[in-house]
Formats: sequence, structure tokens, C-alpha cells
Amino acid sequence: MKYSIRAFVAAGGFVAALFAPNPTFAQKQGGVLKMYSPDSPASMSIHEEATVFAEGPMMGVFNNLVTYDQHVPQNSLQSIVPDLATGWSWNEEGTELTLPLREGVAWHDGKPFTASDVVCTFDLLTGKSRESFRVNPRKSWYRNLARVTTNGDYEVTFHLKQPQPAFLTTLASGFSPIYPCHVAPRDMRQHPIGTGPFKFAGFKPNEYIKVTRNLDYWKKGRPLLDGIEYTIIKNLSTAVLALISGKFDTAFPYSLTVPLLRDVKSQMPQAMCEMGPVGLNRNLIVNRDVPPFDNPDLRHAMALSLDRQAFIDILTEGEGDIGGVMQPPPAGLWGMPPDVLQKLPGYGSDIEKNRTDARQIMHQLRYGADNPLKIKVSVRDLPYLRDPAVILIDQLKQVYIEGQLETIDTTNWFPRVMRKDYIVALTGAGSGPDPDQNLHLLYGCGAELNYNGYCSAEVDQLIERQSTEADQEKRKELVWEIERKLAEDGARPIIFYDRRATCWQPYVKGLALMVNSLFNGWRMEDVWLDK
Repeated sequence: MKYSIRAFVAAGGFVAALFAPNPTFAQKQGGVLKMYSPDSPASMSIHEEATVFAEGPMMGVFNNLVTYDQHVPQNSLQSIVPDLATGWSWNEEGTELTLPLREGVAWHDGKPFTASDVVCTFDLLTGKSRESFRVNPRKSWYRNLARVTTNGDYEVTFHLKQPQPAFLTTLASGFSPIYPCHVAPRDMRQHPIGTGPFKFAGFKPNEYIKVTRNLDYWKKGRPLLDGIEYTIIKNLSTAVLALISGKFDTAFPYSLTVPLLRDVKSQMPQAMCEMGPVGLNRNLIVNRDVPPFDNPDLRHAMALSLDRQAFIDILTEGEGDIGGVMQPPPAGLWGMPPDVLQKLPGYGSDIEKNRTDARQIMHQLRYGADNPLKIKVSVRDLPYLRDPAVILIDQLKQVYIEGQLETIDTTNWFPRVMRKDYIVALTGAGSGPDPDQNLHLLYGCGAELNYNGYCSAEVDQLIERQSTEADQEKRKELVWEIERKLAEDGARPIIFYDRRATCWQPYVKGLALMVNSLFNGWRMEDVWLDK
């Protein structure tokens, strides 16, 4: 069974129609959607989390000022629609973004939503508030934001230090909800209060997350579901058996590998399934502060050891893509095409030559078959990360690096890598859907998710230039220049992008599946059960 990425993406209109609410069918109110979740998050606070396991289930609890249209599969600046804002406008200089706000919106505890909540949210995110987040993973997203001002209770203006034409793409991210002024950040970790279609109903670590219908949602007639229950099952084979047996209505979006998809289709032939890209790569990070990994030659040898196609063939049976920092086309809007990518260091097709060069470097560093460099390779204890880490260890052996796998629970992962309590690790990272959400956050000097401490003044300058560039073709040239520089520096070698499937019972309607972001399609207000 073969599912084509090109068919999935190129037929964007078809896919959008497939998942959008269809007016020819009578939508039904009621029912609880049941699915599994592959991991247990540390908290329920989207602004303090870096994975989909909290952000996904909580996205429906909140609203953003603007959001990506939940039924357009490819996120872009053009697919952004109003949410808590009713529209937006820019000043002539492109440095002031003004958004009128909806009136009559209430928080789940009944208090009114106003412009002050927007100011409070972004004061927290930019570190200007007396309150603070325990961790603030995406603070650098707003490094260009000078301040937010209000004009009465129902209008806000974002004042930027310099033009940033794609700033709206950051506001539209599933990681950019508006928080209430009157609830302390610490309380949002376990009992979040939002304005969204669903109210938080419960979280028991390693067991479940539950949300229930907001009867007073400002969007009349939504949500259609009475609630959603996420049962946390870390073993995906066990979760799939439960799906097949009828315990769940849908798989956790983007969670099924090719073998698991095959199992579902063979044992649950009525299932509706889509295989597609998720905008998530696997990458190699190295603690540059710890000898001998402070030596760029050693890091270069590690990058040269990679056989990217082997990861794809072994792990996804060919359902994957080789790419750089930005997700490759056609799903990705900013990635290099294959012929350009091949010219980057380490991306050439002659793997043996790359490894021969790597072994020569290792010999010069006094390592060899009789004296390998012994390391720990750390990874979050999830199969979509653990399995490629095993292959990485095998490939590093080809260049005299002997790795031992260390698995880390998700709740401990982010604090560990933030304080650089690792040597070598494999991790996942999103790539957009816009460069402004990715480049500085992962590669900028001192950025929060720049786990390995890469820092280049030249790259930082290029990142700022692309962010201010309004011409999309010129901006793409700058992004590709950044890609080349990062590859030359071995900043954070990208190993591969995979594709994964989602399967659901045919009575589940209105699901949103997006091809270039794992994080932006979880509002779930249009999902309904035809039973």
C-alpha cells in the first residue's frame, strides 16, 4: 500500500474539501471523541511546553488573535484567518499591526475577555511582567516586539522594532494562545482557563487528558462535540490494538508509522486513513561546550557519517524526505529542492566517500577502530525518536564513535537539554511553516530551543535580514543562504523528515490534517460524530 505525498499535497483543494464541514450532510451535535495520546506532558500550559502532547489537546481550550484556517492543509501567511481579533491592518512602515477584538467573549470562568488580556500575555512572553513562566520556550519569537498597546478594551496594536511581514504567522501558531490576566501562570499549568470551544476537564499524568464542551463559546453552534478524551498509552502497538478493537474513534493525529498503518488497514478495513508529512525532522545535537565536542572537526566527522536515505528506508519504508532546516517541497514552502540540497556539505549521494573523509578526520584526532570515541546518545523515550537514535548509533560506529543509548522521559527532557545536561542527542524539531518560527529559535545565539549552543553573528544577521524582507523570492534566497551556512558549520545536522498516518472511523467528520505543521490543526471545534 503506497500513499503519495505529492498526491496529498498537490490535491490541496481536494484534501481541504475532504476534511472541511460539508453542508450537504447534516452535522450532528453531541458525543465524546475518544483517542489515545502517545505521551504524558509535564503540564497543561501551552506557553511553557515544547511538545504536541500538551499543546495539541489544549489548543481547543484557547483562542489566538488569529489562527491558521483549520481546513487548509498547507499553512501559510495566506491561510491565516481572524480568531479573537476580527481583522488586522498594518501602518505604512510595516512596524505597527493593529487588531480590533471581538466583544462579548468570556473566559471559561465567566470573566470578560478584553485587550488587557492580550497585553498581559505578551508581557509574560517577553519577560516584562511581574509574573513569569517557569520556562519560556519561545521567548525569542517576540524579540522584535517592542510593546503592545491598547485603544480601549477592544483594540490592540503590536509595535515592532523593525518591519516583520510574516509576524502574523507567529501569532497564528498553535503555540500562541491568549492567556487571561486574572489567572496566575502557575495555575495555568494544571487548571488552564481559556476562551476556546472546549473547557479543561482533567489531567492525570500517564493516564488521561479530558476537555468538555464550552456551552458559552462565542462562536455559535460550535463545538459540535460534547468533549474529547485523550487516553495516554505510550506503547503505540497497544494503542493501535485498542483503536482496532473500537475503544477509540481516531488515532492520535500523525502517529501511525507505515507498519502500524498496514495493521490498521488489514484489521479495520473500514478505517479512513491518510499518510502525509508532518513538518517534523529528526536532527543531531552535540554539546559544543564539552571536550572533545568543542572541536568543529569532530562535529564535521559526525555529520559526514550520516546516511539519510537509510533512515528513511528502514524506519518509514521510503515514506520520508531528505531536507534541510526548512521542510522540503512540496509540503514545505521554504525548503531547498533536491538538486540544490545535494550540494550542501554532507548531503552528497556518495556516502562511502563522506565516511572515508570522516574516518580520516577521526584518525587525525587520534581515534580509530582500536580506540573509538565512547559517548552516550540521549533521546526522548518515544519510538519515533528512539528508533532513529538506534540507527544513528550504528552509523556513528562507521567513523569510530561508539554510542550507548540513553532514554529520557518527556517531562525531564526539556529541562535536561536546556541546561545542556547531555553530550550527544537525537531530537525532533518543527520547521515552520514560516522561517520566523524556526530559524532564530533553533539557531540564533542564546535562543531558548538552541539546545547545542550554536552561535554565529553572520547567521544571526542573515536571520534578521530574511525576517524583514517583504519580497518572498528574495526572502527565499536569504533562507537558502542560511541553510548553506548552517550545513557548512554543522550547526545541527538534519537527518530526515518522515511522513506518518492518521486513521479514524468513518463516522468521524471534520478532522483537520495539516501537511507542514504538527502543531496548528487542533482546534477541533468543527469535528463531529455521525452516529
